[in-house]
Amino acid sequence: MHDISYQFEYTDRLTAAFIGAGGHSFRNIYPALHYAPVDLVAVCDLDQDRAAQYARSFGAARSYSDHHQLLTAEHSDVVFIVTAYDDDGQVQATRLAADCLRAGSHVWMEKPTASTRDQVRELERLSASTGRLVMTGLKKIFTPAIQKAKSIMESDDFGPVSSISVRYPQSLPAEADRRDGVIMRGFLDHIYHPGAVLSYLGGPVTRLSYEWEPTSGGSISSLLFASGVIGSLHLTAGQATNAPLEHVEIVGHGANLVIDNGVRLTYYRRGAELGYGRSGSYIVPDEVAPLTWEPEFSLGQLYNKNLFYLGYVPEILHFCAAVRGEQDLTLGTLHQVDQIMALYEAYQQLPAGVVGRLDRTTAGQATAGQATEGAA
Repeated sequence: MHDISYQFEYTDRLTAAFIGAGGHSFRNIYPALHYAPVDLVAVCDLDQDRAAQYARSFGAARSYSDHHQLLTAEHSDVVFIVTAYDDDGQVQATRLAADCLRAGSHVWMEKPTASTRDQVRELERLSASTGRLVMTGLKKIFTPAIQKAKSIMESDDFGPVSSISVRYPQSLPAEADRRDGVIMRGFLDHIYHPGAVLSYLGGPVTRLSYEWEPTSGGSISSLLFASGVIGSLHLTAGQATNAPLEHVEIVGHGANLVIDNGVRLTYYRRGAELGYGRSGSYIVPDEVAPLTWEPEFSLGQLYNKNLFYLGYVPEILHFCAAVRGEQDLTLGTLHQVDQIMALYEAYQQLPAGVVGRLDRTTAGQATAGQATEGAA
């Protein structure tokens, strides 16, 4: 990443409003704006006192408890949305984003974008008709480790990718409960993380099957990507809460990449040879030895802030650059979100042990209806 500018150093800033005043946004999203070319002018939350407190804390001049009043009064360039769910499990941000687009503002919204693929497609249509951008906060694909892995896996030295594996701790509810928006809320909220990584590194998934364990709700899935690459998604419900959350591995041709805990990247390079039965040392020549990157966590550097190594600041900078016309919006797009929602709806509809073909064009089609017994 290029050198970071602080908010006050930008001479030309986007006017910004923020809908939502919750704990996650206070910890991670409002502070990330300190490094973005935005001028936060207003905060909105159903709790007027809370909105006013957040406005004071983060430098906004005004606060609102009704987003319609906010949109009528402010006409901001961009709106950031970090909200929760309705009582029936529906994502509140979906309709808020639609209202912001109609009011003429570009939208950055925290995941999940919507409760169904149909709702994502409707946002796509509305974005196209209003000429306003919508970006979802897919922070995992903006982490330095994933970004570096992506550049390595696309190099000639790595060779063609053969498989991608992601491990993430998440429970999948029982099959009978998967149409209940309230029960599925946690799964919808968190499938965006491994789903974003799989989509970014491998593209759309076209075939899926999984096995499910009822005590914890853990599962292991076999995946086939449209590119022909194979993969797996291990949802490790039941693991210790203080264990490293995630593990990503990408295998090429004689080389592979491993990302542990989101920050430690190891590149096992092509060309290392250890003859079986005759090698007296595991040390390989320097020019083909593994490369490892990880932060040192001792200095007060920006890269040691979770706002950076978790991807929050990079994703917001990408959004702002796209709104300012400095680059295209290529990450966190509604097209990528649609691929994640295809995974979500497959888990909703597919029983364990059944192979399903994920439809890439028609939202809302029952994946289980296309399934056949067997293994992917």
